[in-house]
Amino acid sequence: MGILEVKNVGKRFGGLKALDNVNLNVMENTVHAIIGPNGAGKSTLLNCLIGKLIPDTGSVMFDGQSVLGRKPHQINQMGISRVFQTPEIFGDLTVFENVMIPIFAKRDGAFRMHAIEQVTNEQDIIEAAEKMLIDVKMIDKRNEHAASLSRGDKRRLEMAMCLSQQPKLLLLDEPTAGMARADTNNTIDLLKEIKASRPITMCIIEHDMHVVFSLAERITVLAQGTPLVEDTPDNIKGHPKVKEAYLGEAAH
Repeated sequence: MGILEVKNVGKRFGGLKALDNVNLNVMENTVHAIIGPNGAGKSTLLNCLIGKLIPDTGSVMFDGQSVLGRKPHQINQMGISRVFQTPEIFGDLTVFENVMIPIFAKRDGAFRMHAIEQVTNEQDIIEAAEKMLIDVKMIDKRNEHAASLSRGDKRRLEMAMCLSQQPKLLLLDEPTAGMARADTNNTIDLLKEIKASRPITMCIIEHDMHVVFSLAERITVLAQGTPLVEDTPDNIKGHPKVKEAYLGEAAH
């Protein structure tokens, strides 16, 4: 059993079948990539995982619990965080203030520390935020306004915000979209460091095959809402079904 299990998931939008009997099993503490040509159903599947969409059929289980019918913030509280294609940060706040927000969250009318054990006072909050910025190599930019950051640094900041919640599963929706190659390589290195430094599972939706083959341990290929192949990166490379999905013709 995996930490994330998708069974027989289907989703329609009117007459369009976006997902058709999708099955996915993401093993704990691995990096699993979901790839496919445009219109394959990748974003629809991701939105089913985070509560933005409810499948018409099937089930989505995370760590033994169903995510269906839960609000996005409830799914977040289960231990799932998401990195968006466009980094979601607070541009008018400093880098340090951005990281403090998810650590110090307001719940049920009373402030409490979110997902950080042994945090009991303001100094602990500051130290926790500083640690996250050190982990993503942004401590030297702690007082800069987030809006002034480069795209790559905005992504690092968003990573720090997600990781401060200590997620079990990190969903990454094209984390290198719009980046120059240098920033892409830096993001790959950061994700490798994150994976090596803590128990975390990553599920990546990505078009850039350089990113996929640099990070993924397992790859699922979608086409027209249906999984074609799930295998290791080495076996995915050159697979005739994958070539047919991307190029329109099978390899001979």
